[in-house]
Amino acid sequence: MKKIIAVFVLAFFLLNSCSPSDDNSDVIVKANNKKTLGTSAHDLLSEDKFDSMIVEIVYVEGYEPTATAINNFVSFLNTRINKTGGITIQKRAIPSPGNDSYTNTQIIAIEDANRIYYNEGSQIAVWAFFADAKSSTDTSTSVVLGTAYRNTSFVIYENTVRKLSGGLYKPSTVVLESTVIEHEFGHILGLTNAGTAMQSSHEDSEHKRHCNVSSCLMFWEAESGSNLLGGTIPQLDTQCIADLQANGGK
Repeated sequence: MKKIIAVFVLAFFLLNSCSPSDDNSDVIVKANNKKTLGTSAHDLLSEDKFDSMIVEIVYVEGYEPTATAINNFVSFLNTRINKTGGITIQKRAIPSPGNDSYTNTQIIAIEDANRIYYNEGSQIAVWAFFADAKSSTDTSTSVVLGTAYRNTSFVIYENTVRKLSGGLYKPSTVVLESTVIEHEFGHILGLTNAGTAMQSSHEDSEHKRHCNVSSCLMFWEAESGSNLLGGTIPQLDTQCIADLQANGGK
């Protein structure tokens, strides 16, 4: 029997920047949320510039993440980031685009067409999309559960998460959802060595941008269903926590 390995992708996309002559303030504001993954880690972790956060959760109809997983995510945020102005969750559904799978380009296009919230004043904004189909890079032995692809953007392949959870010899859907969401947001926070400087050497040499501690949330295989049968969401190890604290987090 083939073992399906769930893999997690870091996407470093080349994004078009505004030209110096562009005086459209709306374009400039949106560009602040279309930067390279990890570049907003300090802004997300600290409140030097932003003391509150809004997370815009957009899901395809029928693929809403569980309320418990979102509560777990908010708890994770409150534990690790400094936002005394609070964290707001805004959820809404959109019709299915009708895709059998999603390419990275299609995910970006969906965000650009549907995203409402961008950094404004003292509030930083995050976009999370929950998709109704698999990643186009899935194979017969490897699937993608989530991808962090911009400085404040990530996608969760909810359809795939559900297929790999909730049944006999599978992790619970809440545990797998929570793990994938928190893992991907860890990358947005610059872990591991992806925008938040390491305070000690703990990057996995064979799986870049991942922690080499097997029990850590940021271990490359942390989200694999086979690792979650005990029903526990992996936690950040002390080295990853030290990195976040040195970059303005808790």
